[in-house]
Amino acid sequence: MPFTVLVSDPLAEDAVQAMRDAGLDVIVDTDLSLDALRARIAGVEGIVVRSATKVRQDVIDAAAKLRLIVRAGVGLDNVDVEYARSKGIEVRNTPAASSNSVAELALAHLLAIARHVARGTVSMKSGKWEKKQLKGVEILGKTLGIIGIGRIGQCLAEKASALGMCVLAHDTFVSESPLPGAVTMVPFDRLLAESDFVSLHIPFDPSVGATIDAEALSKMKDGVRIVNCARGGVIDEAAIADALASGKVAGAALDVFADEPPDAGAPLFSQDNVSLTPHIGASTVEAQGRVGREAADIAIAFARGG
Repeated sequence: MPFTVLVSDPLAEDAVQAMRDAGLDVIVDTDLSLDALRARIAGVEGIVVRSATKVRQDVIDAAAKLRLIVRAGVGLDNVDVEYARSKGIEVRNTPAASSNSVAELALAHLLAIARHVARGTVSMKSGKWEKKQLKGVEILGKTLGIIGIGRIGQCLAEKASALGMCVLAHDTFVSESPLPGAVTMVPFDRLLAESDFVSLHIPFDPSVGATIDAEALSKMKDGVRIVNCARGGVIDEAAIADALASGKVAGAALDVFADEPPDAGAPLFSQDNVSLTPHIGASTVEAQGRVGREAADIAIAFARGG
């Protein structure tokens, strides 16, 4: 019997075809309701998800034959990893495939809040000409503090350094710089105190809560600019909104939110100099191709006993 895989979120067609060419029985069924997902997963040995499908305990309990969960992407927030592994189910992701795309988006947001790109676009569309109000800052010579110096953080550090920024980094699990000469590892409080821009590239730990909260903001420079293309929850959005309103924070850029989609009436949305995107860090043609191919390779190798 062929190894049966459910693809429950959109995946590159060539990745689906690669699994089929390798002899896997691939079922593509997206936008499933919870009840439909439970019914579908009952008869498959593997499932490939993106971020939309939530593989929680109740779904895992419905999966009598499941042996493999592949998250085509980086974060595993939507999978109950420990519970799955306690049931003998292997959980894998594709951490490297989208690193450059996410880093490029973080850099784009950084430049957008340095030069008021979003506000300028919105104001011009509403018939305004706010030339005097939109004086920005250069990034050349400024200090970028990167919280989390994994694959994405390193990729952003290389780009920022090439543009003339001084890069500091803090990582709970890394003490020595992975990019000597380009990145200086520093304690968390020093990063907060010295950075002109702060970019987060860490997972969200509910037991820890927001890494950037009101207390952390109080330790930053006046006029700091903050970018979050990591995970919703790693910054306190209400605290950021208050800091924008007071002028403590000069700009904030978010691709991820504590609740997705966020409420349109969220306090952050009423502030000036915010740059917002709907969780599109990995949403490039190139990243989607790499993510799909890597997910397919994992499923194929597992089905073959590799």
